[in-house]
Amino acid sequence: MKIASVETISVKIPFSFGGAPTGYGGRNWTTNNILLVKVQTDTGLTGWGEAFCYGCTDAVRAALQSMVAPIVIGRDARDIARLSYELQQSLHLFGRYGITIFALSGLDIALWDIAAKAANLPLHRLLGGAGQTSLPAYASLLKYRDPERVAARTRQAVEQGYTYIKLHETEEAEVRAAREAAGNGIAIMVDTNCPWTPEQARLMTLKLRPYDLHWLEEPIFPPEDFQAIARLREGTGVAMAAGENNCTAFQFRDMLAANAVDYAQPSVTKVGGVSEFLKVATLADTAGVTLMPHSPYFGPGFLATLQLTAARGQPGALVERYHMDLEASLYGEAIDPVNGAFTVPAGPGLGREPDPDVIKTYGS
Repeated sequence: MKIASVETISVKIPFSFGGAPTGYGGRNWTTNNILLVKVQTDTGLTGWGEAFCYGCTDAVRAALQSMVAPIVIGRDARDIARLSYELQQSLHLFGRYGITIFALSGLDIALWDIAAKAANLPLHRLLGGAGQTSLPAYASLLKYRDPERVAARTRQAVEQGYTYIKLHETEEAEVRAAREAAGNGIAIMVDTNCPWTPEQARLMTLKLRPYDLHWLEEPIFPPEDFQAIARLREGTGVAMAAGENNCTAFQFRDMLAANAVDYAQPSVTKVGGVSEFLKVATLADTAGVTLMPHSPYFGPGFLATLQLTAARGQPGALVERYHMDLEASLYGEAIDPVNGAFTVPAGPGLGREPDPDVIKTYGS
């Protein structure tokens, strides 16, 4: 079964979230951007992957089209492990991490989709899982920088059945507002997106500690300063989470060796796809650290996260959901949580196929 073609499709879907547009990379986000990777085989099977893109869609797309596709066309689509290794090795000159590994992640997810379809099994069954049909969700609120809006959105999430809520805030007032709105029975997490020096992080963590954080996420820049995160964790007693910016199992190996985190957060669209995610999961298990995937996505990367989480059967694992309202969905309501939980797709491969009408309307 040979790889016949590799196609990229950029899908941009407008959204609202109850706040003013914000973003990174010098631009505000008004659309949810998904870079689909469509792999077709000479046997007629099609696999769908997703490469992390957000504000770097053009760069990741170019990497897939000019660096990755020419190497894999004609190769055996079933030889996923060898392709993962060879691609990482042959492209390392252009950067081991970032854009290159984002591109490889999208291809790898698509190849695992094909492998599970060839076996006529959902991916979680192919990987050895069968018992989990429902997975608990947490609402991942966007950045508001406004205590009243944070409180209102927190109350809305609680009313929707979420018992775990993550903020993207860096000030005490917003965290306090969320805790007061949620009450004491709801877990509150805070993702700060790497804003502070180690000393700034220490002072802010002590300010936030009274609000009983389930975890504090990526408090220090640069995110790979694992020793600094470990010192913060030990010195404050606050649980730490990190890993969405880690690429490949090697960065997770170093993070876990430093005893930096309580929760490891691989992102399947950034870490190297399903193949690297599985390696990270093993590392986390042997380190006694809870795997808590990063998955604020609405494409194949989200489905892959559901499948991987279901395959593990790990108690306490949560699936992240961006708390936004999309104008359209690639999978309709099938990926919407009900009473704070997701249904694991039972179809072959990733479990569902993207809606061609949505691709036609919002894709390019």
